[in-house]
Parts: sequence; C-alpha cells; structure tokens
Amino acid sequence: MSASKRKGTAWESAIVGYLLANGVPYAERRTLNGVKDRGDIAGIPGVVIEAKSAARTELAAWLDETETERRNDRASVGAAWIKRRGKASPGQGFVVMTGERFLCLLADAGYIPQPPLNDITPADDEVTR
Repeated sequence: MSASKRKGTAWESAIVGYLLANGVPYAERRTLNGVKDRGDIAGIPGVVIEAKSAARTELAAWLDETETERRNDRASVGAAWIKRRGKASPGQGFVVMTGERFLCLLADAGYIPQPPLNDITPADDEVTR
C-alpha cells in the first residue's frame, strides 16, 4: 500500500472513530465501488462523506467528486471532510459542501420548509428528499 493510500485510510478511520464516539452508531468505512463510488463513509442515511487528507487543497475538484458520489448514493447531502494541516482530530478538520447541499441539510433538519428548487440538476431529480 502506498504512503498516500495509508494516509487516506488512516483519515477515513479517524473520521469513523470520531463519528462513533459522538453518537453516530452505524458509521463505517465504505468499500470502493469504482465508477459508481458512493463516498468513503457510510452509516448516516441520506449523507455521503468524502474523506480527504492531502498536502494540496483542491476544493472544486473534491466538491465535484462529492457531488457525483452523492448522486450515485441517491443521498440528499454530500460533504467533503478535509484533514486540517497540523491537526490530528477530525473534529478540527474542515467539512465542506455546496450551498445547495447546505440548504438540503437545513431542510432535512427541519429549519427550512423544502430544499432549493432553482439549482437542481437532472440527476438530482432522482434523489429522495
């Protein structure tokens, strides 16, 4: 296993451990699914988490990847959980999502009446909200 792969696996495991310790009882690392990848962390219905631990930050590419995986999973929320340089705890990492997905999160939590309608792509029409 390459050093990069080990680093990614360690970050995914750290996120799962953090979620388990903070009340997410079914969090687990997800196996790879090739072109139909559905994110790195499973166990939260309707949520896709893409874990990223890299020397160089590439937010646009990571959010595009997260959105593709969210659609593959038919989830309403997708987020990239990014390791913060110099910090070991996922609690000090960054969780990044698009504005549209943030509004879906707020709708799912009951803070707003419905998810946004103006930015929905054709693939999103299949997503159960």
